[in-house]
Amino acid sequence: MSGAPPAQQSAEVKRLASDLRFDLVGIAPAVSPPGYGSFLDWLAGGNAAEMTYMQTHAAARQHPESVLEGVRSVVMVALSYNPGEPDPSATPRTGKVARYARGRDYHKVLWKRLGRLKEQIDAAFPQSRSRAVADTAPLLERDFARLSGLGWIAKNTMLINRQLGSYTVLGALLTDLELEPDAPHESTHCGTCTRCLDACPTDALTTPGRLDARKCISYWTIEHRGPLPDTAADQLHGWLFGCDICQEVCPWNRKAPPGTAPELTADPRRVAVDLVELLRSDDTTIASLIQGSAMTRTKRIGLLRNAASLLAARAIADPDVLDALAFRQNDPDPVVREACKKALARLRRTS
Repeated sequence: MSGAPPAQQSAEVKRLASDLRFDLVGIAPAVSPPGYGSFLDWLAGGNAAEMTYMQTHAAARQHPESVLEGVRSVVMVALSYNPGEPDPSATPRTGKVARYARGRDYHKVLWKRLGRLKEQIDAAFPQSRSRAVADTAPLLERDFARLSGLGWIAKNTMLINRQLGSYTVLGALLTDLELEPDAPHESTHCGTCTRCLDACPTDALTTPGRLDARKCISYWTIEHRGPLPDTAADQLHGWLFGCDICQEVCPWNRKAPPGTAPELTADPRRVAVDLVELLRSDDTTIASLIQGSAMTRTKRIGLLRNAASLLAARAIADPDVLDALAFRQNDPDPVVREACKKALARLRRTS
């Protein structure tokens, strides 16, 4: 189809993406993202906490040209991971895992499908060049998702689609093809609703559309390396990995259909993790729990640290908990040892 009009090329690209069972597909022009200035302001305010890579690659996010030289169009795709059913009731001994991390690693799922899309586009347009990315390149993906008409950026900073809600993961295929872009999603449909802001237990959503990572449960349980400060350790609110609170209360997720990507279906072991069993587990068992999922981001060290902090914050001083924490005091990693020692000391004071 080389030499075909942009509209015809766009239709073919969308057909190929739909055949690969992406839930959403849209096309945006390769321009400087409208939210780039706000992103720089966010960084300048220290909102990225210790995520220094955000600052390191800030300039590269100014234009998708930094990801693919000669890029003209950005094909945005999305997959839903909505479980379609409520979580089981949590217990004092369990830790919650964010829904996106319960199935296979969404990066790999998107890369596989985007890789197939790239192969098919390369075959259909032999003179074209393209690059597939999924949350691993300096690209403001939510900006381009909005520009491609997939949804709006909500007060909780998530992209919301009217049909699928916000439980989606995004990927992009950058190409030097001159495709016909979709109309951007100009309006927002949050209205006067502030449920996400009101529900955040740590006030991480400081204003509509502004997230302070220094207060965010997801940041502390996933991105932060080293020991947790006492203020953060006491404010995990039951979350072992990530946090979904601002999405759980969003009205747009109430009637959203369940996701259909089998790779993103939750592994039952990752829905509600028994914290005592986790602390007692050997490295092989822990590796089996997190292997192939986004939970590898925080590694065994972060998970064990978080588990100890959750048990201490809940003041659960029963013998099983104390024995598990005492066992982990001999862990080879100093971060885990410190978290367990602090948890033990706190529980013994309160028992």
